[in-house]
Amino acid sequence: MQDTRLDRILTESGSRIETWFQNPWRRFLAIVIMLLGGFFLGNIVTTTTGQSAQYDGVVGLVLVTAVESVSWIAYRGKAFVARSLWLESANMLKIGFTYALFLDALKLGS
Repeated sequence: MQDTRLDRILTESGSRIETWFQNPWRRFLAIVIMLLGGFFLGNIVTTTTGQSAQYDGVVGLVLVTAVESVSWIAYRGKAFVARSLWLESANMLKIGFTYALFLDALKLGS
């Protein structure tokens, strides 16, 4: 790849964001925001798919596949290896999403 100005800008901004999230509090804040975002996303999915009730099987299959693939990627390595921020964020998004689905199922009594 050629060393263009756009390539240098993208590389520098990526490294700056990476160093900005090395602070433990900022990393924790990003993870908590992803957890709450997953909860919000779970509420949106249950509300919109429950409204039409046409694609429940297909949506369920897609969601289970997505959740299990994130779990497989997140937990396939060693137990105490330092994980990347993207992997931890995806795992927290999955946990918040799953919690929202369970909470909505308990609210409906099913």
